[in-house]
Amino acid sequence: MSVKISRRAFVATAAATLASPSIITAQAQAPTPPAPPAGPFKQPPLPFHEAQLAPTIGTRTVQLHYGRHHASYYGNLNNITKDTKYATMNIEQVVVEGAKDTDRRFLNNAGQAWNHELYWQMLKPGGAKAPGGALLAKINEAFGNLDNMKQRMVATSATVFGSGWVWIAQDGGKIELMTTGGGDGPLTTGKNALIGIDVWEHAYYLDYENRRTDHVKAVLDNLINWDYVASRLKA
Repeated sequence: MSVKISRRAFVATAAATLASPSIITAQAQAPTPPAPPAGPFKQPPLPFHEAQLAPTIGTRTVQLHYGRHHASYYGNLNNITKDTKYATMNIEQVVVEGAKDTDRRFLNNAGQAWNHELYWQMLKPGGAKAPGGALLAKINEAFGNLDNMKQRMVATSATVFGSGWVWIAQDGGKIELMTTGGGDGPLTTGKNALIGIDVWEHAYYLDYENRRTDHVKAVLDNLINWDYVASRLKA
């Protein structure tokens, strides 16, 4: 049996459907990320929800940074390492050995994959505002105090030409400030990365436009997971 619906009822039903919160929410969500790449190198999950870093780092920035940029390095790495000596290595080993290779694709992709693994673990919404214990002692020894370290990191981040990273790294019994270009990092010089802030434009441009140093300062002030950083400090 057919049921006739008046034009007024049809319009009212359509308007209610379009106004449905579930429809609006679905439209606002990011596209479904691509399937994980086939191969030995897998991208770890984020240690937080993609919206939890806001307002310091916006949701859309995290979606693109993690879901597109970071994810792409694993796909590339699985493709270029197939049937090579790198296929049986872990990512840290590929970084170290790739730095010696004239084919820079190995270092670039493995370096960026590993750098970002550290980066995401190093961020924590609502975490402690300052370190303590042995880590704070090392910071005070190297920089005088925490504020000086932050100020120097912010200023140094502006000196990275193009894409790269600004780091606090451990070299033996001391810690130091350093920068690297592209996908390079402390691993290639035998140093232990403690803090790494991505200064590629994809890390901040949606939120800060060209104000890179504002981004670095905001991350240092609001998002550093000091417990994780302290756990990386070697005796």
